[in-house]
Amino acid sequence: MKIHNGERQYKCEICGCAFNYNGNLKQHMGIHPGERPYKCEVCGYACNEIGILKKHMMIHPEKLKCDVCGYACIRSRDLKIHMRIHAGERRYKCEECGYACIHSGNLKTHMRIHTRERAYKCKVCGEAFNQTGTLTKHMRIHRERLHMCEVCGYACICSSSLKKHMMIHTGERPYKCEVCGYACIESGTLKIHMMIHTGERPYKCEVCGNAFNTNSTLKKHMKIHTGERPYMCEVCGYAFNQNSNLKQHMSIHTGERQYTFEVCGYACNKSDTLKQHLTIHTGQRQY
Repeated sequence: MKIHNGERQYKCEICGCAFNYNGNLKQHMGIHPGERPYKCEVCGYACNEIGILKKHMMIHPEKLKCDVCGYACIRSRDLKIHMRIHAGERRYKCEECGYACIHSGNLKTHMRIHTRERAYKCKVCGEAFNQTGTLTKHMRIHRERLHMCEVCGYACICSSSLKKHMMIHTGERPYKCEVCGYACIESGTLKIHMMIHTGERPYKCEVCGNAFNTNSTLKKHMKIHTGERPYMCEVCGYAFNQNSNLKQHMSIHTGERQYTFEVCGYACNKSDTLKQHLTIHTGQRQY
């Protein structure tokens, strides 16, 4: 009946406009500065009506995309942060060793190397870690039943994985290449090998045009363009774009020399270094 008697009990304290319904007052409040409840996650545009926001969203038919490497995201803020990779900007710097990174979160993780802080603790056995990802991997030991190799102690979750692993010790290679005789444990590995003979490289880099025979190899290659180095040494903070490079680097700290020449006892931590050493015995010069 308020409509008929002219009573408008919901009044705007800023401009004096009055309304029959509280919902109408709330929508009206959006016209005053600072009241923009509906916000665009792509560009930050804000408005006072959901319908206006929907119309605005039509100007963003696709995600924001990086022109250098093709990285896509929804928010302009995320794209700005990503572009620091290409610009070489490392605004967060460690005062202890000079390590620099793009995200403040990465610096916090790095600082635990110096502080020895292990903030992520296992509630089952008490072992602590400096990264939540490392703790997550560790928890699988407690959560899931492991199948263990009696020869070397290798452990896995699936019995099928253990069967494949055992072929390392037995020497069994059930999948064989009919062209060159190469043999392997998995059918997928054989398919990848066959691309050597066919010349097939289905995974192409959109930045430089290089092509690869596996998607994982392409992903590793893309880190050259993005500058991403996700594998960090917990001892000195040095970072790498491949896990294998980190493992090789760790031998500097551990003193491990996994490549040994049985003739003279020479040992090193790189296969290329061993090959170079062999030229001393063979007399062959490598260029």
